[in-house]
Amino acid sequence: MVHRMSLAAWAFKAVAAGSKTVEMRLYDEKRKKLRVGDVIEFCNIDTHEVISCRVISLVRCKDFFEVYGMYDKISLGYNESDEPRAEDMYEFYSAEKISAYGVLAIEIRLID
Repeated sequence: MVHRMSLAAWAFKAVAAGSKTVEMRLYDEKRKKLRVGDVIEFCNIDTHEVISCRVISLVRCKDFFEVYGMYDKISLGYNESDEPRAEDMYEFYSAEKISAYGVLAIEIRLID
């Protein structure tokens, strides 16, 4: 199955470079349809460029703090000089939605 998701330009660049290998989302109705082996087409919200990735693993977590404790900052899309914080995800999702749905760490690999 093929799924489509939008990404901010910085996250899109990190996925395209192969450094960001974990995408984090709410475990909502759309993400509940994901399966290992599926393809995700990521669209850059600024340029509308599209890249395809294969879903390698799906890890359900109660919140983003748990995800940040499981993965290194580069695989989450941060640069070496960045200081990753799970609170950064509040820019995208409210605490209420995180609590209601939980979160999903989607391990991905670029498709050549």
